[in-house]
Parts: sequence; C-alpha cells; structure tokens
Amino acid sequence: VQLQASGGGLVQPGGSLRLSCAGSGFTLDYYAIGWFRQAPGKEREWVSFVSVREGKTYYTDSVKGRFTISEDSAKNTVYLQMNNLKPEDTAVYYCAAPVNRPINSALSRVATYAYWGQGTLVTVSS
Repeated sequence: VQLQASGGGLVQPGGSLRLSCAGSGFTLDYYAIGWFRQAPGKEREWVSFVSVREGKTYYTDSVKGRFTISEDSAKNTVYLQMNNLKPEDTAVYYCAAPVNRPINSALSRVATYAYWGQGTLVTVSS
C-alpha cells in the first residue's frame, strides 16, 4: 500500500484548496482513508475519514461545514476539499489508511493507521 498526498500550498484566509491522496497497492472500493494534520510544535490531529465501501464520512468538529472528504474509485484517489480556510488550518496534511475498517472510537487515533502518505503543506496566511 502506498499513498501520495498532494495539493497543498499558500492560500489567503477564506480561500479554498483541494488535497488529493492517490493510492496504489489496494482497491479503494473496499477501503478507508483518513486525513490528519500536524501544525508546527503540535501533535498530529485527525481531520476526516471516509469509508468508501460504506459511503460514510466523518469530520472533526473544527472543520465540519468547511471541509468535505470524497473519493473517486476509478482513480483510486480520495480528496479533501477545504473551504473558508483559516490561519489555524495551517499544517502539514497527511492521508493514511488502516489495515481494516476501525471502530468509530478509533478513527482519530494515529496508531489506527498502518500506512501514511508523505504529507503536503497547507499555509493559510494573508
């Protein structure tokens, strides 16, 4: 399993970015992907999760209504559409995949995920 995150960049507050997580070595239809972020000096924080097979999505409270996770099974890619970005969204964003679909209480745990992409930097600043 390999994951490749991309799409980060510099954006002004209120702007938008779309991150991509391209996967290989597995079939996305039967899989699940999570997004995490890590700001300088802070711990890695869970952002969102999609279970493609179930068609279910989950978000941390701070991004609800602003971020949308989606997938394109034909491209084996998961996206994170980020709107109304705020300076506190500045971080390196990582996509990650678990070995199996975790229980909901484990979605936010770093240890739940066995495979990680390399991270893409999002900077929100005027």
